[in-house]
Amino acid sequence: MVKIIIIEKNSNLKETESTEDNIYKKCGYTKETNFIIHHTWEVKLGSILYKISFFGKNEGRANSENKYDLPPPLDNDLFFGKCALVRLDSNDNMCDLNIETWHKIYEKLFGGFENLENTIDEDDDEEDELDNIPSSMKTKDGYLKDNFVIDENEEVENDNDDDDEEEEEFNDDNEDSLEDDELIDELNDDDDNEEIFNEIGSELSEEAYLYSDED
Repeated sequence: MVKIIIIEKNSNLKETESTEDNIYKKCGYTKETNFIIHHTWEVKLGSILYKISFFGKNEGRANSENKYDLPPPLDNDLFFGKCALVRLDSNDNMCDLNIETWHKIYEKLFGGFENLENTIDEDDDEEDELDNIPSSMKTKDGYLKDNFVIDENEEVENDNDDDDEEEEEFNDDNEDSLEDDELIDELNDDDDNEEIFNEIGSELSEEAYLYSDED
């Protein structure tokens, strides 16, 4: 008996021992019907060539789909129930396969996964595109000036300009209003002067008439 890997429906991996004739039983099936090899990957890690065969069923009941993400070319295929991974030697005989080794093969089959820790230094060495931009073309926070990003000082200045324009318009309206009031006052003064003049003229006329009677 050799070690194989069982892929459960919930995508968990489990190591177990089996013979070639009992692989389907280790996956919980009573019959070998439709339980076949769908693909065999060949991957070289260091100086060792690994041949990994995938056993499973591509027919089954609804809600019994296996959720494990398989490497290409099986990444778009659908399988049901439990599946198995079996390692073969150069003569296609079964040999031991553990989960740790499969993880390395799995990563290689997917083209390798990016390690963020290894790229931190590379990211730090990358040149900032804004370093070569003159400071006059950037805001105080270091952003490039455009129609969407503006400097806070510019925004305040624009607000002040708007306030000045509103205040100037207000003053102009007040001046116009004052001029109108002065004009009305002058007209009122003219009416008063005319009324006084009429009164004086009437008195003089009356006095002159009375004087002429006495004569």
